[in-house]
This record gives sequence, C-alpha cells and structure tokens, in this order.
Amino acid sequence: MSKKIAIISGSIRKNGYSTQLAQALQPLFPEGYTTEIVEIGDLPLYNQDFDSEATPESYITFRNKISGSDAVLFVTPEHNRSIPAALKNALDVGSRPYGQSAWNGKPAAIVSNSPGLLGAFGANHHLRQILTFVNMPVLQQPEAYFSKIAELLDGKGGFTSESTQKFAQSIVDAFVQHIERY
Repeated sequence: MSKKIAIISGSIRKNGYSTQLAQALQPLFPEGYTTEIVEIGDLPLYNQDFDSEATPESYITFRNKISGSDAVLFVTPEHNRSIPAALKNALDVGSRPYGQSAWNGKPAAIVSNSPGLLGAFGANHHLRQILTFVNMPVLQQPEAYFSKIAELLDGKGGFTSESTQKFAQSIVDAFVQHIERY
C-alpha cells in the first residue's frame, strides 16, 4: 500500500536551504512512498475567527493535504533559536478548529539545518515540543541536524558529498521504519 508523505519546509524564502534540502530528501524515499512539499507561505496568520466565519481557501487546502497524508517530514531552519513564524503559523492552522487537528496521530520526523555550526538545534527541539502537544509521534533517533548547509547542497536537488547523502538516507530509512510502526 502506498504511503503519502507531506513535507513541510519551514522556509518560505525563494530557493531557501530548507526547501532545497527537502527536495534532496524526496528521492531517498523507497518505492511505495510518494512525497509532496506542502506550501505554507500563502497561509494568512491564524485567526480563530476564521474557524466560525469565512475560512480562507488556503486553510482548507492545507488542512486537506495534511489530513490526506500518512506522515509528515518537517525540514526547518532556525530563527532566533526557534522555528520560523511561518512554520508556527502552519502548525496552528493545521491544529484547528479545536478537536479537528490535521496533525493528530501522524508520525513525524524533523530535519533542521543552518548555515552555521549548530544545525538549528534550538528550532529542532522547539518543534519537538509543539509536535508532542499536537499528538504527533516524532522519530527520536537519529537526530537530524545539518550544519553548514550551503556547503552540503549542490544546487541541483542533491548533495555535494557521498557522506552527506548516506547520512540523509539513514534519516529517511529510520523515518520509513517509524512510519511502518503506525
């Protein structure tokens, strides 16, 4: 049976590193898995009034894509030692209206990255806290931090070295095993 994986890039910047990394991870999934990078940049800021009034079409589309997926891979940069505002907004949009969370029970994995040395450690762990609250079982090991990301991506949808490719494959393989448990 085919599995649908929603991939959320925490970066809304054109050609951002997180989106490039997400694209490089897509072909590493095995046969029987389909992936889709789900856009978050067009989501208006979450407003609870939208849940009882005119819900934006982008909210409906986003919630349906997440609800229709079997698992979610988050690929995120770090902003001020946390996740980017656009990613937090997407998490809020997907978790509402209350009691109808699109995230509920979906296996998840987090891959964080930064141009610096810490690999977005802070964002990775803040995101874990949020995913625990929205009831997503998160892959614990291997932890996935990509430091000096600009040096690791080839700009053509792949990685610059075999060792980085192997590390990325180990993350995808562990995530697939995690998904199969649910």
